[in-house]
Amino acid sequence: MANSEERLQSILATLEQCRAALVKEARPETAKLVSLAVLDLRIDIGKLPDSDLKALCDAMTPPEQAPAGRSNDPNSPRGPRKRAVLKLVK
Repeated sequence: MANSEERLQSILATLEQCRAALVKEARPETAKLVSLAVLDLRIDIGKLPDSDLKALCDAMTPPEQAPAGRSNDPNSPRGPRKRAVLKLVK
């Protein structure tokens, strides 16, 4: 069991390095995806309570607003921007 946890800790460290490199290379969307993998591993390793995870999700959810230069017009070439939803699944 300890060996498995050590391997997960090593993978977690590697993912965190990858995330930092992606941020440095101006790849924020990909860095966010890697952050989800990091969060998943941290949950498995640290056994985070659901209340802490919900608080994190609430803090990461931006307020509903359209960024400058982005249209919510359904007839625009890009269409309306939909808000991403993060759900806790057990």
